[in-house]
Amino acid sequence: MVSNRSSVRTAMEESLQIQRLEEAPSARDFESRIESTNVPAVFNGCVKDWKAFSKWNPSNGGLDYLQERVGLCVVEAMLSSSAPVFYGDLRSHERVPLPFSAFIGLCKQRMRHSEDGSGACFESEQRGLLEPVSEYDREPYEDAPQQIYLAQVPIMNTENEERVQLESLREDIQTPVFLEDKVLASTNLWMNNAQARSSTHYDPHHNLLCIVSGCKQVVLWPPSASAMLYPMPIYGEASNHSSIPLENPDFSNYPRAQCLMEYSQKVILHAGDALFIPEGWFHQVDSDDLTIAVNFWWRSNIVSNMSEHMDAYYLRIILRRLTDKEMNRVLPKSSLAEMENKKKHTCVVLNNGGVDQNDNDLDQACERKDLKGKELEQRTMSHELEPLAIHALHELVSLVHHRVNAAELRQPVQSTSTTDSAASVKDEFTKVVRANSFSLEDDPVAKIIWALQPCTFRNVFLAMVKNFPRTLEALILHLLSPVGAEVLTCKFEEMDQQITEEDRNRFYQVFYGAFDDQFAAMDAILNGKELFALQAYKNVLDKYLGVDWGGPKPGV
Repeated sequence: MVSNRSSVRTAMEESLQIQRLEEAPSARDFESRIESTNVPAVFNGCVKDWKAFSKWNPSNGGLDYLQERVGLCVVEAMLSSSAPVFYGDLRSHERVPLPFSAFIGLCKQRMRHSEDGSGACFESEQRGLLEPVSEYDREPYEDAPQQIYLAQVPIMNTENEERVQLESLREDIQTPVFLEDKVLASTNLWMNNAQARSSTHYDPHHNLLCIVSGCKQVVLWPPSASAMLYPMPIYGEASNHSSIPLENPDFSNYPRAQCLMEYSQKVILHAGDALFIPEGWFHQVDSDDLTIAVNFWWRSNIVSNMSEHMDAYYLRIILRRLTDKEMNRVLPKSSLAEMENKKKHTCVVLNNGGVDQNDNDLDQACERKDLKGKELEQRTMSHELEPLAIHALHELVSLVHHRVNAAELRQPVQSTSTTDSAASVKDEFTKVVRANSFSLEDDPVAKIIWALQPCTFRNVFLAMVKNFPRTLEALILHLLSPVGAEVLTCKFEEMDQQITEEDRNRFYQVFYGAFDDQFAAMDAILNGKELFALQAYKNVLDKYLGVDWGGPKPGV
């Protein structure tokens, strides 16, 4: 069966749903309809015609058969104290040489104790050792045989033929017809004597996992969900593994993982079934007792066709795309209905927030700042602006003057130099801005601007130019955070799309004309915008490459 583990059906795109096919496709159909989509697929009964399907079956003398065929061979086994969970990181397990016959002996003991009802208890667990096995007597696995897992033991390997340990089993399996045209990188045996779980990881190759005996449950996530899986650092040895511990995940350390299962799909594979796992898809595999599987790995067309001299370009394009996506996540595009709700909410908040008191405070602040002493209602052209624009204008001017006053109050009394005072105020502004640089919810200036429709936005800033030029200057040069700069330029772009070129030119001429140094204003906006993009870029490196740069991470 295939079931969607998500409680929110819309969280999983229809195009990523796993198919289950009753008949194996042709090579052409597989490549055009399945492999090209990079979405997993299950093929029921795909390998039931293999010799291995009947000859390797433990319930039908398969263990004796395997011992006779390759019993003298020494294979490399995974030994892990964290069993039944087997982590891919080399720090969490060790690779040990193991006679294949010794592993078959462990499997036979498991079968005997399962049949006589004694459960998972091994003779070795009762006696503390296995019967002597040639010179390998008293090896580390003897006291805890359930900690042994035959993982990725080569049956065929085109890249390293010397590593092939089970080549004699090759005649018992056959390449599925839809893979006959592929250049296979390797074919491997996977075999466990006790229940086992692999850590969540992705493979750098396409993978066909074939169940010869037993049962496996596979939970899969698309590459787009990798940020929620906290991949290990890209420069690390286990960079294709998730860093989230499976036994007891701590969501305080991995907050993005809380909605992880909403993006997962679960597949149950029985003997004879095969699962196509495309490259980059994270998967976690649970295996029943005495499960035997074979997998095929091959390079995808995408990777095969990537020219090495283009790698740097591909990297820059992908990082830029992910950075843009991260920026859009912090500043999601709003629908018209959402914008109307924002309008209503803003009006309610402003009406209930003491606008009259703000007016009085602003009158006093404006007098101190030599803003010509006119009444606030006259300066804001209330007879020309819509109510929302007036409220937004009041709020913006209020915020600036509140920060100015707060900054001035924090200055030492003995400071008498105007230049020093201005520099100190600017430093105080910078501290405030940096405290909430990248989160829209924590930046009141950005929130006010973000809620404005393009026409209202234009009118608000034209009113600021005419009536509060020094306040506008302080806002742009000192109070504009990175997210505020990104919001401002987004609104510029929205406005540009709705007015004529002549009106655009006139607006920017008036807007930048309010500044004593127009280039300083442009630099402040562009520098803030680039800082916002830089933080988004760092978030991308953290989420997808496991590179932690520190600093604020909005909504991670």
